[in-house]
Amino acid sequence: MISTEHEAPLTTALPVQSPIDAVDFPTFTQNQLAWQDIKDGILKWPIWLTLAYQDISIRYRRSVLGPFWLTLSMAITVYSMGYLYAHLFHIELQRYYPILTAGMLTWSLIVGLVTETTDGFMVASGLILQLKLPYTLHIHRIISRNMIIFLHNIIVMIPILAFFHEYAKVNWYTLLVIPGLFAIYINSLMYGLIFAMIGSRYRDISQIVRSLIQVIFFITPVMWEPTVLPENDRIFVDLNPFFAFIQLIREPLLGRLPSATNLLVVAIMTLLGTVVSFRLFARYRARIVYWL
Repeated sequence: MISTEHEAPLTTALPVQSPIDAVDFPTFTQNQLAWQDIKDGILKWPIWLTLAYQDISIRYRRSVLGPFWLTLSMAITVYSMGYLYAHLFHIELQRYYPILTAGMLTWSLIVGLVTETTDGFMVASGLILQLKLPYTLHIHRIISRNMIIFLHNIIVMIPILAFFHEYAKVNWYTLLVIPGLFAIYINSLMYGLIFAMIGSRYRDISQIVRSLIQVIFFITPVMWEPTVLPENDRIFVDLNPFFAFIQLIREPLLGRLPSATNLLVVAIMTLLGTVVSFRLFARYRARIVYWL
């Protein structure tokens, strides 16, 4: 007889290692991918800055003034509105013109950022579907484009500073415009991601935002001062985040310091926007391309 003493049991099988198991692939969490997208978007600043400049150049190609048509349009608007509403509100021209001009400049920047970031991913769908670029790059492109336009429009303040220097002056507080613009940039990036994701998922959001912006314009002290309200109702103005961000730029443009309440509201909105936007971006980032 043949001995089977040293034979392996039939039920014993040698482990089989597939080629995939032999390779140790790194694993990335959703948070890591979202954070990497944010970092890559910042590092690719030459791309989104060039695209932003190109957007403005294409829009005003073959025109004499180029992008300064926006500045001329802004100047005509605020100078005519200032003369009219100063008489309607019975306010001195030299006091009302600086408030209105600085407020309208900042408001136009904020409105452009809110409305354009809502359509951000939809407008850039061609690039998103064809090129592997960070999603945040497209938000940077929109923000930088509007910042460039704001820097063009700020020329409108020069006559105001020259003729109404009693209520608008250049001093050390004017330098606070720089950190104010930086705060608006950070918030535009955070909330712009939220608006862009919601806007690409639900196409009606863009129209809703545009309708709400018109209402917010009238309830926000852009053309009027909070002092016209009863003292008990001014708390609603102070808690208005749009008013806080407007004051962040308007007050330094007039040579004044923003109030502590305005700074507190901006800080709370920045913290809230950072937390919410990162959580939403990390969770839904992979779905954006399927929503376009």
